[in-house]
Amino acid sequence: MSLALSQADQAALVARHRAAIDGSLRTKLTTSAVIAAMVALFLYGLSTFEVSLWRILSGLGNLGTFVVLMLPPDPGSLARAVIFVKALFETIAIAFLGTILAAVLAFPLGFIAARNVVANRIVHFFARRSLDTVRGVDALIWALIWINVVGLGPFAGMLAIMTSDIGAFGKLYSEAIEAADRKPVEGVTSLGGGKLHEIRFGLIPQVLPVIASQVLYYIESNTRSSTIIGIVGAGGIGLYLAETIRTLEWQQVSFLILLILAAVTAIDFLSARLRFAIIGQRAI
Repeated sequence: MSLALSQADQAALVARHRAAIDGSLRTKLTTSAVIAAMVALFLYGLSTFEVSLWRILSGLGNLGTFVVLMLPPDPGSLARAVIFVKALFETIAIAFLGTILAAVLAFPLGFIAARNVVANRIVHFFARRSLDTVRGVDALIWALIWINVVGLGPFAGMLAIMTSDIGAFGKLYSEAIEAADRKPVEGVTSLGGGKLHEIRFGLIPQVLPVIASQVLYYIESNTRSSTIIGIVGAGGIGLYLAETIRTLEWQQVSFLILLILAAVTAIDFLSARLRFAIIGQRAI
């Protein structure tokens, strides 16, 4: 028996689901309004920011001058190089501790913010908005806040990274949990398992590889962020980077930049190996 539809059947099928195919008027108006707003914002930026290709081309000469001043990279002295390397490890420690603490603290928050775990709309609403509020404040702002709370140093930097990442991890965790397959959860329920059993044996095994991959990526990303927050006094190599730029020690600036690039590359290499070890080679 042929499964092909006749033209009449196709026409009837299209007519029956015309609303779903064409979309509602509200959806069309919303889409058009969003596109128009994005185009208007783009044009506004072009006109307000005085975007000019000539300014970019003329500035390339200045960029070349800075590159020449940065060569060759030179820490200045052996003692200075040791100080820089120690500050680099301090930056890595800030990123690592802040990310791990945020990942641990955000773990229960992700389940609370997931619709398929907490069905109460009020709890879900406040959980999501709280995470949005924390995530909406940049790590640099959190660093300024924590510096005024606990004082200058790497402790404030670690707290800034932790606070900023709690909101990001909570959102990512909740989305991963909501996207999890329901069949393992239903299997646990069919065997008489309660809500905690559903989470422990149905959801966590599915989302744990995704969570681990996200944490490893954020450790790498936060190494760069820790450099920035160090500029405002939150410890790490950023403080020395800001100092050398301010005193026009361009060879030391290039040495610090190379240290940061080497650290990020090494962390990226190690995190990739750890991620594949956790989720398996099927991700390649």
